[in-house]
Amino acid sequence: MGSQQKRDYYDVLGVSRKASKDEIREAFRKLAFQYHPDRNKAPDAEGKFKEISEAYAILSDDEKRQQYDLLGHEGIQGRYTYEDIFTRSNFEDVFKEFGFGNFDNIFDRFFRGGFGGFQRPYGPERGNDLRYDLEISMEEAASGLERETSVLRSENCSVCNGTGAKPGTAPKTCSKCQGSGQVRYVKSAGFAQLIQVLTCDRCGGRGTFIESPCLNCKGTGVTRKVRRVVVKIPEGVEDESYLKLQGQGDVGANRGRQGDLYVVVHVKPHPFLTRDGDNLLHRAETSFPTAALGGKILVPTLDGKAELRIPPGTQSGTVFRLRGKGMPRGRWHGRGDELIEVTVRTPTNLTPKQRRLLEELGEELGEKKSG
Repeated sequence: MGSQQKRDYYDVLGVSRKASKDEIREAFRKLAFQYHPDRNKAPDAEGKFKEISEAYAILSDDEKRQQYDLLGHEGIQGRYTYEDIFTRSNFEDVFKEFGFGNFDNIFDRFFRGGFGGFQRPYGPERGNDLRYDLEISMEEAASGLERETSVLRSENCSVCNGTGAKPGTAPKTCSKCQGSGQVRYVKSAGFAQLIQVLTCDRCGGRGTFIESPCLNCKGTGVTRKVRRVVVKIPEGVEDESYLKLQGQGDVGANRGRQGDLYVVVHVKPHPFLTRDGDNLLHRAETSFPTAALGGKILVPTLDGKAELRIPPGTQSGTVFRLRGKGMPRGRWHGRGDELIEVTVRTPTNLTPKQRRLLEELGEELGEKKSG
């Protein structure tokens, strides 16, 4: 939001100034679900998600809401720090409900460095989580597999060991903020005191400054590296499921711990089979004589072709079951089944002889000749 004019928090959530806490929470739930960047890929989704999160953080807290109603944005920015605003208790239940993932790290992911005038104390921060999309076939999903892939991620600089300082030197403590990264200003206004906590303008909130930057990382302490990662896909994995590889994401700022790598699995559609839970579905055609007299047809399975016995008098729409030919149910739980719906194929473009034979059959069955 930068230096732009901030919107009214009530307008951001679309609620009235007399809205109850339940109404505020419900408004946030709907908007968070709509604009969470993992679900909404629009360019402005992340910005909107930050904005509604800030509004909810203020209006869901009785004390902060009172200060905002009294003094507006100035009453909030001059009184609270980032850590005061974005507390775990405010958001934990909502993120759990939506399955947004690790709520402990979600604000580090989207709001690193602070926003809206609320600055974080500058210290070790957890690294960003990374996402890798992996496409596999249905056969691979059934059997499980290992796949090696390349991931571009940030790591601590190998030259300065993540300090950002040239080897043989070290960052120095900022004399203005005494290493805290923040400067506290107190102003008297009659009987009241206005307290404002701002990021130190000398060290930029780091608490330290580097006189001789590392030449390899330009003083950032971080470089980008391509690493080989082995992904183990369990058998029976479903489309759009994800695997978490802990500690395989970006390294955190200021030598913080690494984030995680989330591998999202996409199972390609099978040309003949459709998945329904642990079962597989297939539609097979059979000829009219086979349906009437009985016989055998070949049907596709994940293990190759299988023979299916068609009993005499089979009607179109009959479903047969091949046990154990479906998807794995997980370790030690066997496999689902393959369900085959048979459609009786009606002959077309009959020759005169075929037409005559069918008419004779119809007469034998007591059907009146049409026309």
